[in-house]
Amino acid sequence: MAQIETDRFSDRPPRPSILRALRFANQHRSIAIGGTLIGFLVAAAIFAPLISPADPYYQDLLATMEPPSFAHPFGTDDNGRDILTRVLYGARISLLEVVLSVGLAVMVGVPLGIFSGMSGRYIDQAVMWAMDILFAFPGIVLAILIVSVLGTSLANLMIAIAIFSVPVYARLARNLTLGLKSMDYVEAAISLGISRRRIMIHYILRNAIGPIIVQSTLTAGTVILSAASLSFLGLGAQPPLPEWGAMMSDGRNYLGLNIWMSLFPGLAIMVTVLGFNILGDGLRDLLDPRQ
Repeated sequence: MAQIETDRFSDRPPRPSILRALRFANQHRSIAIGGTLIGFLVAAAIFAPLISPADPYYQDLLATMEPPSFAHPFGTDDNGRDILTRVLYGARISLLEVVLSVGLAVMVGVPLGIFSGMSGRYIDQAVMWAMDILFAFPGIVLAILIVSVLGTSLANLMIAIAIFSVPVYARLARNLTLGLKSMDYVEAAISLGISRRRIMIHYILRNAIGPIIVQSTLTAGTVILSAASLSFLGLGAQPPLPEWGAMMSDGRNYLGLNIWMSLFPGLAIMVTVLGFNILGDGLRDLLDPRQ
């Protein structure tokens, strides 16, 4: 009888994965919407050479500042370059800014915060005072100061954004560490003589990775805005790189003649920041243990 029941259930077709995906998307709509927007951005960055109508650096001086048309869906800029192509290739630069800036801030801030939380009172205070000094400066002002010292380039721009993002992750990691090190399993590991390095990696970091991922997603939108702002001011990506902030800066002198030069890069920034923020909110709800 047991064999018959086993055979009967084994013949049942497995639930299609598409249905599980649709159910998950219905339950976590923020993740679905934000993930879709970011997915389009990643796809545009990867397949830009295949879907773009022209070369991002090709200049046609006989077709400058044309309105949107079939040949140029987003129009052309003051040098006759196709705006759609430059927006698509600009997605690559924006993703590079997010990955490198956020990655560098996480690699510096998270270990620093965990070390501060696991250390004694005086070391903890010294580290937090250093973070408070960085917090005392508005992020964009601190980035302008750093770029002015290091020089205007895309690499220095990402370093500047990473530096003013470090205190965010340091404070987050420190607060998580203070909460986790009072847990029974961490106290048991300390009493057993397990090394501090192993405790920080296997007991603290592994249990703090969820909030860090959520913060990284939310910080990505800030990175996009900061990078675009600095490039708009001429302190980031330099011409002829197709960076969205720099493209808006080029178009500000022609707003009365051709609004498309600034409109479409601005819309790309808005959609990207919106996607990261919605995705971050969804991940926060998903990883919240109280839900």
